[in-house]
Amino acid sequence: MSLAQEKNADSLKLLVSEMRHRLGEIYQGGGAKRLAKLAEQGKWSARERVKALLDPGAPFLEIGAFAADGMYEEHGGAPSAGVVVVLGRIQGRLCVVVANDPTVKAGAWFPMTGKKNLRAQEIAMENKVPILYLVDSAGVYLPMQDEIFPDKEHFGRIFRNNAVMSSMGIPQLAAVMGSCVAGGAYLPIMSDEAIIVEGTGSIFLAGSYLVKAAIGEDIDNETLGGADTHTAISGVADYKAKDDAEAVKLMRGLVDKLGERPQAGFDRAESLAPAFPAEELYKRMPVDAKPYPMRDLLACMVDEDSMIEYKADYGKTLITAYARIDGWAVGIVANERQVIKNAKGEMQIGGVIYSESADKGARFIANCNQKKIPLVFFQDVTGFMVGSRAEHGGIIKDGAKLVNAVANSVVPKFTVIVGHSFGAGNYAMCGKAYDPRLIVAWPTAKLAVMGGDQAAKVLVQIEKARAGATTPEAEQELLERIKERYNTQMSPYYAASRLWVDAIIDPAETRTWISLGIEAANQAPIERPYNPGVLQT
Repeated sequence: MSLAQEKNADSLKLLVSEMRHRLGEIYQGGGAKRLAKLAEQGKWSARERVKALLDPGAPFLEIGAFAADGMYEEHGGAPSAGVVVVLGRIQGRLCVVVANDPTVKAGAWFPMTGKKNLRAQEIAMENKVPILYLVDSAGVYLPMQDEIFPDKEHFGRIFRNNAVMSSMGIPQLAAVMGSCVAGGAYLPIMSDEAIIVEGTGSIFLAGSYLVKAAIGEDIDNETLGGADTHTAISGVADYKAKDDAEAVKLMRGLVDKLGERPQAGFDRAESLAPAFPAEELYKRMPVDAKPYPMRDLLACMVDEDSMIEYKADYGKTLITAYARIDGWAVGIVANERQVIKNAKGEMQIGGVIYSESADKGARFIANCNQKKIPLVFFQDVTGFMVGSRAEHGGIIKDGAKLVNAVANSVVPKFTVIVGHSFGAGNYAMCGKAYDPRLIVAWPTAKLAVMGGDQAAKVLVQIEKARAGATTPEAEQELLERIKERYNTQMSPYYAASRLWVDAIIDPAETRTWISLGIEAANQAPIERPYNPGVLQT
């Protein structure tokens, strides 16, 4: 290892260490005092409940751990948006698990809580995998009710999805392990089956205080909507558990009895290790945005000797290749980050999509749809080529072909943002708006409409045109202010807090995310043919 590689590896490991440290703080939920109070009540924390539910030692993926990070600070914060979401194995079967965190504002729903729950349901619906709810929530966070209650993708959409998933035959199980009030009471009851924990679980549309205020009736919460009431009198719940441990045991037993479903039939061979260990990524992925060979990264992630490049000598700023990742057949679309020569001997900037690259990518995506091969995008893209030569050559038309192919692809798509994700390049390389089954970012990722320097210069020019002559000092102050804001908003943590990506991950864990993602996608047969619609040629 050269000295430069060693320094780069140390820098990237430091970024990963920072990520793990931030996750450690998030895993504390509402803090040590609230966790201790929960234990005094005989209740497990949300993460303890999830851990007990999952198969011991089996890999799992946590979705949205950084959701709401840095948001809602004026309300005391909402680590992980007050809900834990994982995709993992229960009795050997991949399931989505959603667990309210009662240490964060009693499990109340912030706007990002709703968005994260909807993302969990989206994953279950797209992949047709069971979804399990561990309910312990005080309902909507009232000070922000206008941002969580009435709109299409607010709180009510959760129950709409309950009904739709039921019609799709996707199993839904719920365990009420704490409060379940008001509109939230519909979630477990719109699931297929519901468990309620004796003494701590409760379900009602209005608690005892509201009942007293509304109709003058004196009644305690346990009699109103506790476990005995709902298993012996109302019939609202199906099973009664004495504690969290028994509720988890019951839920695992119910999952164990689920029938098999048809599969999509994606090809999987024996898994082979990559040619280079995943740890090599630390020295091969620069942290300073310098050019690098993307193939060097791919060699640390794909099964050894499995990669076959498609049109290797054409459209060189985009790599398209068939390969295997943990045995799964995949089609890879990745930006080449080196400055290279094209077939005409012209220098081309790495990370930029040119007309021939877009044309190649669109054709390759069509091929993968024809062959029923999942697509994996590795993004380090600064956008499409600009300038008169590119415009006259039809870059918009060729770019539209690529965007069209990505949008209409029917095979599962997975996106890994390793570096830049700028402008229309984000769209063409399957950003969040293009329905990747999973989208993750490395700590080296940057997401924005353009780079901070470029954006600042553009906005300064606009300000000069609007305000007329300005002093050099005022221009510099404006330039620095815009760059600072852009640099903050380009951070992968800013993106993860808003669920523009599902997770920030250690680069060495990329294979696990892709492999489990394809395994989940394999539970959902493809139901329509690939049809790109109208394309200009």
